[in-house]
Amino acid sequence: MEQISPVDFADDRYAIEQTAVRNKYEVMDSGGNTVLRGNHEMFELKDEFHFTDGDGTDVLTVEAEGTMDIAGDYLLRDSQTEENVVVLDNDFSIFQDTWRIRDVDDQSVLAEINSRGALVTLARKLLPVGGWIPHRYVIADESGDRAGSIEGQFSFKDRYEITIDEASSVPKEAIVAGAVVIDPIQGN
Repeated sequence: MEQISPVDFADDRYAIEQTAVRNKYEVMDSGGNTVLRGNHEMFELKDEFHFTDGDGTDVLTVEAEGTMDIAGDYLLRDSQTEENVVVLDNDFSIFQDTWRIRDVDDQSVLAEINSRGALVTLARKLLPVGGWIPHRYVIADESGDRAGSIEGQFSFKDRYEITIDEASSVPKEAIVAGAVVIDPIQGN
């Protein structure tokens, strides 16, 4: 996967915060600099996410391939070149949330994002206060080896800490954008 040209993902740690406006997100590097801003919208019952860099330049879009797509494919496109970069695919399960980042051409798995075990996932979905249990995900590379994590923080607005292991080959752009996409799709 090529780097999304105007965005520098040189860091190994990122924080995602949901802003005061619902379905708007800000991604910061470890120095607190804004790397991306994301906005989740629904058009004709189809999820779309638009991302700009810290200067407000459109850099990428993630769009569901189907309507009301809680389990399916989301296409990540570079807004500068209009090239499709990767596919984020979600396997719907009541027991575990699994997202795969696939190569757009040959559909090979570049990375996988998996939620915690079945008990926590069920509690998040079924308990009246389950939405307050923070999301936690493990990032795996194409070989299935651990490559990082996404840790939700207990707070009034959603906050996630993303750590990508230094030696990892996972596509950082897709991991970070995927973490923003996962939040509203998985019900915050």
